[in-house]
Order: sequence, then structure tokens, then C-alpha cells
Amino acid sequence: MGWWQVDADTLAGSRFVVSALSETVAGFLTLAKATAAHPGERAWLDAHLPAYRGRLAADPVTALLVRAALGHHWIADFLTPTPTGEGEPTFDDELERVRATPAGAVRADLAVALGGPLPAALEHRDDLAGRAADLLEWVWRRTVLPTWPRRRRVIEADIAARSERLSQGGWAATLGGMQPDMRWLGEGRLQINAYDYPPRELAGARLLFVPVTPGTGWVSWQTPPHRCAVAYPCWGPLAGGDPPPPPDALGTLLGRARAGVLVLLDTPKSTTQLVALTGQGLGSVGRHLKVLLDARLVRRRRTGRSVLYSRTRLGDALVEGEGDEGGG
Repeated sequence: MGWWQVDADTLAGSRFVVSALSETVAGFLTLAKATAAHPGERAWLDAHLPAYRGRLAADPVTALLVRAALGHHWIADFLTPTPTGEGEPTFDDELERVRATPAGAVRADLAVALGGPLPAALEHRDDLAGRAADLLEWVWRRTVLPTWPRRRRVIEADIAARSERLSQGGWAATLGGMQPDMRWLGEGRLQINAYDYPPRELAGARLLFVPVTPGTGWVSWQTPPHRCAVAYPCWGPLAGGDPPPPPDALGTLLGRARAGVLVLLDTPKSTTQLVALTGQGLGSVGRHLKVLLDARLVRRRRTGRSVLYSRTRLGDALVEGEGDEGGG
């Protein structure tokens, strides 16, 4: 299995970051694999896969580049540059790092991804970084940018939820489940996948966690400066599309929007998460929460910098009693 040796200072300095390029790479991987992790992703894939395949059919060199870059068990490193962790660069700034990759480094990364020599049509080309960047820009403009505001809210909600878990259960609880084979092994060891890769020492490194809404993930690193990143899919309840509608009777009693908020509070959530899940504005969610608080149907508590809301017993009884019928 592949694992990283992480010291206390590295964990203490780690952070979650938002990356438009990582979100785009995740969308690109979804298109390339043509598989969906949930119904919402399936609808997105159905909407954009024909155009993506058409673009590659019209550009055989880039199509061959994609097949080489995805290799077998490894993505060519130049496609997944590690975020800086400083501020939030624009998509264009991040993409420039891909475009500026030296031709020799691109060919070396492709050889690693393939586990062998490059196809003859690629081995002497110096324009592969530009072609990859052009394709990622196409994915961004056509398939990600139109929904980026909602995607960003979902990503921010995931960060809030992970931060809450970190404050309650520590890193072992937070890291477990980020990716299918990722878990904290103890003694400073973080398993990142099930492949037989040599351990990597992260002492003194900057460790970053990058949520993306598509159901895929990867790891990356850069030296120097010494930075490592784990891109991971947001939690299913956040990324899996629109939540189910509230029951009719509860919606009639409270109003459908407010009832929807109450139904979602079966587990503690922040206003940011509720905005992402419901698609309602921050002001609307705040007004619903105030009414529910005044009615003693929900409670609030502060954890670190976050305020989390959850149902009270009365709120549980109202939601759970929705399916009961009166009798005599």
C-alpha cells in the first residue's frame, strides 16, 4: 500500500483549499472515464460527454495525449499541479502552471503514467503541455464555469463539515473516508491508496486537502517547495445533487423551503452547508433557522469558528411523526 509519513508539524500546518483547476481536472477525469458517481453527475456527464468526445475525435494528437496521461494507475503529474496554499489563485493562473511545463518534463510524466515508452506520435512533440492546457480550459469554460458558484458552495460546505469533524474526532476521523483506501494508520502514517508504492516522507512539507465535487480524487506533490496535496470527492450528501423534497404535510405546516431545512438537520450542519444543499440564499436560510430556533425545533452550538444547527427532540418528533397516521 502507498503511505506517507506525516509529522506533527506538517499536520498542524495543513489546510483545506479551494482550487478551480482541481475541480476542472476532476471533471476532465469524469469525462475521460465516462462513469458517474451519482445521479447528478450522470446528468452532467450525459449533457457534456458527446461534445467532449467530439472534440477529441477532431484532434487525434490530443486524444492520444489523454490516453497516455491517464495511463494505468497514475495520472501524469503535470496535469495535477499541487496548489500553492497561498490565497486563492484564479483558474487562469493555475492553468498557466500546466501550460508552462517544460516539454521534457511532460514527456517524462507521460512515460511514468504509461509505465513505458511514449507512442511514436508523442515522443518528439514539444506542444503537449499547451494541448493539455487547451483541453482543460475547454472543460472549464464549457462544463464547470456555468455551475461554478454552486460547486464552490458545495466545496465550502464540505470544508466546514470536515473542519467540524476535525475539531471533534481529530485527524483519524477526518482523513478516514476522504478516498476509498485512505485512512490514518497511526504512528504518523497516512495511507493514501492500496497500491504498492514506496513510503513518502512529509517532514517539513505543506500538506493540503482539496475537495472536488466529482466523485474522483488523486494525490500530488511538488519539490521544491515541499508541498503535497490530496484531492478528494466531497461527501455524497453534499455533492450528490438536489436533496429529496420534504413530505407534503410537513411542507404545508412549515412551508416547503423551511421544512426542507428542518429535514436536512438530522445531522449538524452549518448555514454554508444548508445553502449548498438547498440552493437557497444565505438570507433565506438564516430566516428559516431563526423561525425554527424560536419554535424550539432546532438548536445551535458553536464549534471553533463554525455555528452548527441540528434538530431538537421536538424537531425529530415532528419529522419522524410525518409518516404516522392518526387512529382511534
